[in-house]
Amino acid sequence: MADKGMIIRITGPVVEASGMNGARMFEIVKVGREALIGEIITLEEDVATIQVYEETAGITPGEPVERTGSSLSVELGPGLLGNIYDGIQRPLRDISAGWGDFISRGVSLPALSREKEWDFIPLRKPGDQVIGGDIIGEVQESPTIPHRIMVPPGISGTIRDLAPAARYRIEDTIATIETAAGPVRISMVQRWPVREGRPYTRKLDPVEPLITGQRIIDTLFPIAKGGTAAVPGPFGSGKTVIQHQLAKWADADVIVYIGCGERGNEMADVLAEFPSLQDPRTGEPLMKRMVLLANTSNMPVAAREASVYTGITMAEYYRDMGYDVALMADSTSRWAEAMREISGRLEEMPGEEGYPAYLGSRLADFYERAGRVTVCGSQGSTGSVSVVGAVSPPGGDFSEPVTQNTLRIVKVFWALDSDLAYQRHFPAINWLLSYSLYGDAVRSWWHEHTAPDWDDRRREMMALLQKENELEEIVKLVGPDVLPETDKLVLLEAEIIRESFLMQYAFHPVDTYSDPARQYRMITAMFRFFSLAAEAVAGGVAVELIRGLPVKRRLARMGAIPPEEEEGQFSDLMQTMELQIRGLEV
Repeated sequence: MADKGMIIRITGPVVEASGMNGARMFEIVKVGREALIGEIITLEEDVATIQVYEETAGITPGEPVERTGSSLSVELGPGLLGNIYDGIQRPLRDISAGWGDFISRGVSLPALSREKEWDFIPLRKPGDQVIGGDIIGEVQESPTIPHRIMVPPGISGTIRDLAPAARYRIEDTIATIETAAGPVRISMVQRWPVREGRPYTRKLDPVEPLITGQRIIDTLFPIAKGGTAAVPGPFGSGKTVIQHQLAKWADADVIVYIGCGERGNEMADVLAEFPSLQDPRTGEPLMKRMVLLANTSNMPVAAREASVYTGITMAEYYRDMGYDVALMADSTSRWAEAMREISGRLEEMPGEEGYPAYLGSRLADFYERAGRVTVCGSQGSTGSVSVVGAVSPPGGDFSEPVTQNTLRIVKVFWALDSDLAYQRHFPAINWLLSYSLYGDAVRSWWHEHTAPDWDDRRREMMALLQKENELEEIVKLVGPDVLPETDKLVLLEAEIIRESFLMQYAFHPVDTYSDPARQYRMITAMFRFFSLAAEAVAGGVAVELIRGLPVKRRLARMGAIPPEEEEGQFSDLMQTMELQIRGLEV
């Protein structure tokens, strides 16, 4: 586009340019002689305010600003999975190969390879009527994920030509669709503006849990497929480890992981660890069904603000193919800090703690793009995007604006507790502060796939943990000796729940993941112990004698029982606890 403006003012990542007649809000521009990528965020007469996604040091007033005519968009097509991008979808591996470990300013590479060829398999034929979202073919993007080539949204008509099964590049024409406005050529790549949610037919109720293999999450505070969750916690409480666990084990077809403003060493660990992980579902490398976006705290602040939109757009694209997608954003606090910094440079009226007044609406826009939907297209399939956002409140203060605004939106709250982390209790999710609003919605699934008394057991566990908290207040005042034996038994039962079920070792090869069947087996073993212990106490046995039984230590090691020994060991555990507890009654 020939239209150009001129820089008149520079304030960090915010640049003002005059002579921008005809420019549009959120239009992408190239700033300065090095053609830095920027986005128009305000317009006043012919002056545009631009947030630049790269370091602006060295550019000066008088340098040109070139319009592109398009908004910030991402390329969607085969090759996304297994790739690592920055916040505006620049491929970091390709940049590293060409420019070394540091991204040179103005570097612009296509997000998807133009040279790689893909084996295309047509699934329709010429003459077929199609609408936006219809699948016309597929390529095997990874060993486990067929990439479904879809008619772009808003296009409908009759297939005039369809490429035969062969190898093609992503920009090759694979179909021509005759529409009311004339023929439209379709390739394997789409472009979509990141700030606009992709369309769907209908939003559905969340009824199926997103199984994570983390016992405290799946049993006490479940998240549904298409649900939203927040993980707030102070420094060192395990937010990133929980997000890594969810990325590794969540029951989703595709994972999108956004490292949004995290420390460089943490992001380096992710980039080093994930490519070497084996996918437990397929045996293939986990990266083959993941997209990583890396935007560390020392990278330009504006790109951090864009990264969450880039990630959720990619997630919606795979949702539209009929897949279940889990998106991890670590952390939304850094995103909010980027908004605050840019808002300050724009001299906007600050809200609470300096955050912009629109903080809540921006967070809501992001989380509202999650959901389980009937996707566009005549196939009528369903897909979902589940969003888990980490929040990093300063000093662990949950009353700060980002945490409070997030809590108004999400339906699952996993509150991390530094006291639990210091006690080496992981995951350090505080069961008294956390909640899930999906418990009733997913109850039918658990009853059908696990056991009809799942919800009863879940409620009993929560009641015991609540009762323990009340009794501990009494113990602090008068000591444990004055409690009746029944209350001492409650404390013992809650201790077993905490140590045998809620604690889970992320780095243990077996305990790192517990499927629903194992979780229910563990719950059954604990409640059988509680039942036998209650009978013994009613018969006059002291709780301290029960606490000293060797079988209690075996309960604490249930999570580490190898899968191949599970049936035999749990059966033996049940028999042993019966013998030992009944032996106390003699």
